[in-house]
Parts: sequence; structure tokens; C-alpha cells
Amino acid sequence: MSHVLLLNGPNLGTLGTRQPEIYGTTTLAEIEDMVAGEVAARGWKVVSEQRNGEGELIELLQEHSESVGAIVNPGALMIAGWGLRDALADFTPPWIEVHLSNVWAREDFRHTSVTAPLAAGVVMGMGALGYRLAGHALTRLVTAS
Repeated sequence: MSHVLLLNGPNLGTLGTRQPEIYGTTTLAEIEDMVAGEVAARGWKVVSEQRNGEGELIELLQEHSESVGAIVNPGALMIAGWGLRDALADFTPPWIEVHLSNVWAREDFRHTSVTAPLAAGVVMGMGALGYRLAGHALTRLVTAS
């Protein structure tokens, strides 16, 4: 069965309790279920991975190079995760970058992403719904599975 990689970076394993005023109260497990529901019509499953280390995220991208696509929240690695950026450049399936908060409405240091220019699209500021929107977008971007 074809799969979508749901890849979450540093500190995203504590969603649901981590700064709920910024990131909401939805857990990563609930997000995984939302994405799975969105891509199920294409017969795809979701492989959800979260790691705090950049090297681990790079290894996961390499392990899942046969995915039909990916949804990636690099967290703060969007700012200076050059190794992750290079791995995403080598990841050939389409992928969507997601951020729960609107990074443009936050601190200035969050206004640059080294990863977003490589993405097929970026969803931000929509909370957990952004992941579902990204899943929907992948179902439209991937023409065959």
C-alpha cells in the first residue's frame, strides 16, 4: 500500500500541551488520524514520524523516499536546518510544508525558511487543520500512486 510520510521536527511530539495558546490543543496522534482520513480515499496510509534531531529527520526522509508524498513540519529547523534542507531537495515526491502558527505574525527570526522554497506548497497559521489541508493538497498533486 502506498503511503504518505507525515514528518514532524523538534518539539512537535508535545503537541496538545506545548504552548496551547500558539499551537492549539490537538495532539500529534489526532493530527495523524485527520491526515489518514484525508488520504484514505486514494488508498494511502500515513506513516507518522516525529524526531527532535535533524539527523534523524534526514534519515527518515531517505528511508521513505518511495512515499507518494510527504507533509513536513520542520519546526524551528525551517530557520537554519541546512542538512534537512538538502535532504528535502533530494526527496523527489511532492511534499507540503506545514506550520501550525502563522510564522509571519511571530518573532522576526521566524520569517525566513530555508526549507519552504523547496516545497510544493506551504500551509501556515491554520492550526491542526493545516495538516488536513496539506493531505488534501497531496491527493490532488499526486497523479498516480
